Amino acid sequence: MDSIRLLKQHWRPAAAAALLILATVAWYAWPSSSASADAQLVAPVKSGEFKVLVTTTGELHARKFVQVTGPSGAQSVQVYQTKISSIVPEGTVVKEGDVIAELDRQPVAAKVADVTLSLQKAQADFTTAQLDSALNLAQAREDVRTAEFTLEEKKLAREQAKYEAPTIKRQAEIDLEKAQRGLEQSKRNLSTKTKQAVAKMSSVGADLGRQQNNLKNLEQVRDQFSVRAPAPGMVIYVREWNGKKKGVGSSWQPWDPSVATLPDLTQMESETYVNEVDVRKLALGQKVQISLDADPAKKLSGTVTHIANVGEQRPNQDSKVFEVKIDIATADTTLRPGMTTANAIEVASVQRALSVPLEAVVSDGGFSYVFKKDGRSVVRQMVETGAMNDNEIIVRRGVAAGDRVLLTPPADRTGVQTVVIPGLQPVTAPVAGGDTAKSVKTPTPASRPAAGPSAPPAAVVSKH
Repeated sequence: MDSIRLLKQHWRPAAAAALLILATVAWYAWPSSSASADAQLVAPVKSGEFKVLVTTTGELHARKFVQVTGPSGAQSVQVYQTKISSIVPEGTVVKEGDVIAELDRQPVAAKVADVTLSLQKAQADFTTAQLDSALNLAQAREDVRTAEFTLEEKKLAREQAKYEAPTIKRQAEIDLEKAQRGLEQSKRNLSTKTKQAVAKMSSVGADLGRQQNNLKNLEQVRDQFSVRAPAPGMVIYVREWNGKKKGVGSSWQPWDPSVATLPDLTQMESETYVNEVDVRKLALGQKVQISLDADPAKKLSGTVTHIANVGEQRPNQDSKVFEVKIDIATADTTLRPGMTTANAIEVASVQRALSVPLEAVVSDGGFSYVFKKDGRSVVRQMVETGAMNDNEIIVRRGVAAGDRVLLTPPADRTGVQTVVIPGLQPVTAPVAGGDTAKSVKTPTPASRPAAGPSAPPAAVVSKH
């Protein structure tokens, strides 16, 4: 019995000490878990500069570049389409005169064969016309010489008939007149045949010259199917109408002659597209913060230099978008065309403003509210909001710097009081016809909710 009594005397202090340790551990562990839950569900009201940003994704382009084009005279020789048979890899650094791409020569080769046949026929026609003209003119000249000899004979015959009978004398004169008329007719025939020969030779000669020029132009165009660099630089492919870059197998047409570009890498810009909802916020000269997907740590500054006046429908986009160009302020040798950029366009800035996360604000009956922590309790606080960005919204009245608001409304709103802003209290009033409408009136002291020991003031007004 003495031993049992002794054991109880020792056990009681040990149990008390163990309970004290457990209570201490629970005391320090409980605030830590509460603080963790509070950090996940509650956000403070921030005070300071508030920026309204429009964020877009863009692509780097050079502001100045040299176009690398295919044969300039293709359309004049009726070559309207071909394909790119080979092209150097994008990003290749070339020198002036280096071959960048080869176009398929099959269309121009077929044209060369056709024109060669036409040229041979024109040459044959020209030779035939020369021979015919030579024969015809020779015959006409011979006829003139014969008529001259006949005329000479008739003159002699008339001289001999001077002493003959009158009938013989008259016959000699008639024969002389016929000979004179024959000579004149022969001369006229020679003149006419000469003109005919000149006209025919001019016609076949023009056709021959045309075919020779066609062949010459085709050969020049064929030589230009080896596309060469007009200047040194880095080869960047151009895009087709559907946004896809040109490459091997892509079509080439004379009305869209570009094959590639040689950009000036010291002058770069980001080309982006902004939806029709946000484009009205933009203006020329607005500052832009630019980051690269390839190097997120690098930050560049830029300025909006171009905003399209007309929207367009881009592939894989449901809404209309407007082209926007952003000039990069400083040259950077690491920038390359085609790099993807993240652009944050600053459309507005408020130097001193209170802001809360967007998810902390709820709407009810045309008014905005936040659920604000007030000690251990929560109140439903009416707020007057202002501009917002992608994550936060300005609160003009209703909260103060340092207040804490819930990011999600509490599941149990029993006993949660609503605090309104003077002049913005919503009231439901009956309207003729049985409808109801929301109206706004300035609350009187009697209409304000009573403030209990833990309740906040009837209205919180913060001017910022």
